[in-house]
Amino acid sequence: MRLPFFVYGTLRPGQVNHDHFLRGRTRSEEPGRLDGVVLYDGPGYPYAVEQPGGTVLGELVTALPEAYDDLLVALDRLEDYAPGDPRNLYERVEREVVRDADGAPVRAWVYVAAPAVAAELRAHGKLIDSGDWLVHG
Repeated sequence: MRLPFFVYGTLRPGQVNHDHFLRGRTRSEEPGRLDGVVLYDGPGYPYAVEQPGGTVLGELVTALPEAYDDLLVALDRLEDYAPGDPRNLYERVEREVVRDADGAPVRAWVYVAAPAVAAELRAHGKLIDSGDWLVHG
């Protein structure tokens, strides 16, 4: 499926990985939110951890059709994600994201903390209460 991506950390506009991975590869980037997750501070990047009642803010990124396959591979590599690999830091999952402009639900790929990482973060991580990586400092 060629779903858009929901990005909430270093891939957001103005962040370190945005230009390197997304510039020239997207058709649109729109503010949105993902409910049912909370945000934890990682070593220079955040982790979304599934948890009822939480909300994370970010951007809904729609790739250019001709750039989609390469972008998917690049983002999987960036997030250290390989399907079925127990060493994954993140899992790429399909979730419903709410687009800010009109409140519409949009199915999107989201990289969330892998189960072992999520358990460690819940036990010892630093929660970003705002759910917004851009204002976490």
